[in-house]
Amino acid sequence: MKFNVNLKEGISIELVFEGENKDNNVLTYAKDRDLFSGKLGEFYSYLPFDGDKQIFVGLGKKEELKEDEVREVFFKLVKVLLTNKEYEAQVEVLSIEHVDKNSFVKALVEGSLHATYRFDKYKTDRKELPEITINILTNEDISEDIKEAEAVIEGIFFARDLVNERAEYLYPETLANIAKSELSPLGVDVDVYDEKQCEELGLKGLLAVGRASERKPRFIVMKYLNNKDDDEVIGLVGKGVTYDTGGYSIKPTANSMDIMHCDMGGAGTVLGTMKLIATRKIKKNVIAVVGACENMVSGNSYKPGDIIPTLSGKTVEVLNTDAEGRITLADSVYYVTNELKVNKVIDLATLTGACLVALGEVYTGAVTNNQEFYNELSQAAKSAGERVWQMPADDSFRKLNKSSVADIKNTGGRLGGTITAGLFIEYFVANNVPWIHLDIAGTAYLSKPEKYLPKGATGIHVKTLYNLLNK
Repeated sequence: MKFNVNLKEGISIELVFEGENKDNNVLTYAKDRDLFSGKLGEFYSYLPFDGDKQIFVGLGKKEELKEDEVREVFFKLVKVLLTNKEYEAQVEVLSIEHVDKNSFVKALVEGSLHATYRFDKYKTDRKELPEITINILTNEDISEDIKEAEAVIEGIFFARDLVNERAEYLYPETLANIAKSELSPLGVDVDVYDEKQCEELGLKGLLAVGRASERKPRFIVMKYLNNKDDDEVIGLVGKGVTYDTGGYSIKPTANSMDIMHCDMGGAGTVLGTMKLIATRKIKKNVIAVVGACENMVSGNSYKPGDIIPTLSGKTVEVLNTDAEGRITLADSVYYVTNELKVNKVIDLATLTGACLVALGEVYTGAVTNNQEFYNELSQAAKSAGERVWQMPADDSFRKLNKSSVADIKNTGGRLGGTITAGLFIEYFVANNVPWIHLDIAGTAYLSKPEKYLPKGATGIHVKTLYNLLNK
């Protein structure tokens, strides 16, 4: 997709607010016959073969328009253009006076690009989408806004491609290779530790989860240090279980195990974010960590009832081998907070079915030990159009994780499962570092590209993290 500034070519896109009158005969005709009123997301197409073509786009009430609604409107507009085989359009944004023009343009570009996402690389009859050109007419300099929005979507699409890739092609070693090949040229220092090196580091939790697979774990450390004048280093940790059978606590196949190639959604977010911030060269210091493994079944699997050590020295009683992600995150979070000494940390994981039950596919659940840090992330999510909901977290939930035979058990039971899973990870945060856990179980399964995704799942919070780091 191409975007030009102040090029008057292509079908005319008329943006209309609800109740707004314009000197336009076609618009008057459509309104008089109740075919169009300007309601949010409403479209009316006038496409004569021998005259000026126009598509009217409803933006709703002028005082209520939000950025995410702009994204969704232009997402749908591109679908309309493709359906009608119209591949060039011009849209004038001079009359958009009550919202920030730069923000409007970014939302326009992001929403339009979202509509082009496909994951069809394995379809033998796949066809390339025709290139669409959108010409934006304005009296302001928006070239940098377009570049930024394009970079955001590139990072998001990178994350979505990783999440949608199948486990026979994406496994710990190949995920590590992708991190190196995509991020190193952008100035990110990528170190990959193989199974033997993981043993030397003491990553016993990660190794226990991954030991049944023939494809051995990899520990991926990505460092983007681009502000020598700032002592603050932000840590990102992504769950990297590239396939999850559930282990001996095996998952059912239908609507569960068959989508477990998505169980590295947290890792996808982290890699997509690192690519975006490095592309944009933001002035921040960020260290990202992914413990990548497969949770498989064999005679060598870890088992319900096992007590396993972790990097921190703390022990975990395993009651459910399908609660594996939190064990890998225990090592990763401890490593980044204790060994790498980050000042703040955010972990992201497709962690619990309980989060889906509580929040559906709309919101990501959050648990934190620092309200001020969470408030910053919440604001970043709102400006990204991505939805995050903070869960309560106190000692009444922490005690559910107590074990009678080890330091902690890996499940606090079905009730409050999103909270107790998050608080399990909190137990391994070293030095009381400000920490946020994001459970993206409901928003990471992105294999339906025709669905409008930004409400919670643009790229599983790639843009949320970008907004937070780029403030």
